[in-house]
Amino acid sequence: MKKTISIIAGLIISTLAIITSAQAADTGLELAQRWDIIKYQTADQDARIAAYEKLITDAKAAAQADSDNPAPKVWAAITLATLGGEVGAMGGALSKVTEAKELLEAALKQHPNLELETSIHTTLGSLYYQVPGWPIGFGDEDKAVEHLEKALKLDPTSLGANFWMGSYLWEETSQREEAGRYFIKAIAAPARAGRAMADKGRKADAAELLAAVEKKLHHKVKLAKSE
Repeated sequence: MKKTISIIAGLIISTLAIITSAQAADTGLELAQRWDIIKYQTADQDARIAAYEKLITDAKAAAQADSDNPAPKVWAAITLATLGGEVGAMGGALSKVTEAKELLEAALKQHPNLELETSIHTTLGSLYYQVPGWPIGFGDEDKAVEHLEKALKLDPTSLGANFWMGSYLWEETSQREEAGRYFIKAIAAPARAGRAMADKGRKADAAELLAAVEKKLHHKVKLAKSE
């Protein structure tokens, strides 16, 4: 009888763990899809800013309600970073991206799953190369490359990691050919479940940048045979 009770208790705990994991995934996807709509379907800037601010509030509330789930922290951070780009220096961008960095680092300590960890390193990499360096901000090109390379090592086919590595190389270095190859990989990235809108928008961004690279180089970029 004791053995039977123990087995039943174990099944209940396992079931609860599965339900909790599914709920956490649903929360992350819901926040991601809201970001997608704001980013790619909201044309008016004032409306975008208001929507980003609401999403940040909701993501932080979700993070507080479920402190073991790193996904809301990540989406609060991604939205803060995006909002920083919208409002610029005069709108308090530096404080927003600094908070984003802190949230991403906190989420990373919670041992997120592969997809979320890839997103964390990708976002940190994009922040480190776009934010001014000392004494103004925390920008650091070496750390940018370190995080982007970690993201690509975790998932070589990642749309975000390939896009942002290409963007870094295009904007900050003379490695235009290499930047173009990352944009090609971003365009070819596999579809993400529930993220069709973001996939379409980001791949369009990558295609536009690839065209700019090829115009600068005066030739088409091709992947190496080993890629």
